[in-house]
Formats: sequence, structure tokens, C-alpha cells
Amino acid sequence: MSSEAVLFYAFGGLAAASAVVVVASRNIVRMAVALLFALGGVAGLYFLLAAEFLAAVQLVIYAGGTLILIVFGVMLTSKSPFTRLQPRPIEVGIALGIGTLLLAVLVSGILLADCAGAFASEPLPADQGYPMQTLGQALLGDFLLPFELVSVLLLVVMIGAAYLAKARRRPE
Repeated sequence: MSSEAVLFYAFGGLAAASAVVVVASRNIVRMAVALLFALGGVAGLYFLLAAEFLAAVQLVIYAGGTLILIVFGVMLTSKSPFTRLQPRPIEVGIALGIGTLLLAVLVSGILLADCAGAFASEPLPADQGYPMQTLGQALLGDFLLPFELVSVLLLVVMIGAAYLAKARRRPE
């Protein structure tokens, strides 16, 4: 087996096992740490696919930004960050039903898809590289408004979490 195959199985196994821990754990902090490893495993898969930009975005935005935002939001708004989640049986049943339905749709979509020529494209030559100028113009031109709206939304969420935490801690 080649080293790329070993790395693929290692990163895929890390992502899958960490995702299971995220779903199965009842401790919020452990969920956040497992989510960090799951996002890191997916970034490793992106690196193996020679999609360095996507891997960097995965690490910087999701693992670095969004996960930290989630952790700070939980720490600021929760009475105790080590609170254990106790879902009711009906919630577990609904989640399992929806998960099973989504898995069935995904598997049937994969089996019914005609992917004969989907992966037949030629890779970019090594000396050509990524079209970074086009990517930069798309991010800072066509998609500037959605990019800024998401950043403002994340800022508002953090301000709201800090306000709720301060209001709860204020002596009555």
C-alpha cells in the first residue's frame, strides 16, 4: 500500500472517529475538541487532494475561527462549560430518524448517479498553479457582500453572548 493510501485512511479514520465522538459525547468541551480533530482530518484529506487553498481555509476559518467562536460562546453563556447534555428519548428518536433518512438519500444518490466522466479532467500542470488572481477577484469582488455579512453576523453573535453572560452574572 502506498504512503498516500495510508495517509488517506489515517485522515479519513481520524475525521470519521472524531465525528462519531462529536455526536456521541455528552460533554460540550469534549465535543468541541473532537470537532477540532474532525475538521483537521478533513483538512488533511484536502491536502492529499492537492487542494491546499481549501485545506488552509478549512483550518483557518473552521478550525481556527468558527470552533473558537463556538467554544467562547459556550464558555460565556453556559453556567458551567462542563455541563452534560441529557437529550430526551424523543429527541434521540427524531435525530436517528432524520439521520437514517439523510443517509438513505445520500447512498441512493451515489448509487444512481452517472459519474462515468466526472473525474476524467486533466490535472493542472505543476508549473501553472492556482488562478489566485481570479479567486481573489471573486472573493473581494462578486462575493464581498456575503463575506462581510457573515463576518458581521459572527460579531453580533459574540456580542450577544457576552451581553447575556454579563447580564446573568450581574448581582440582583
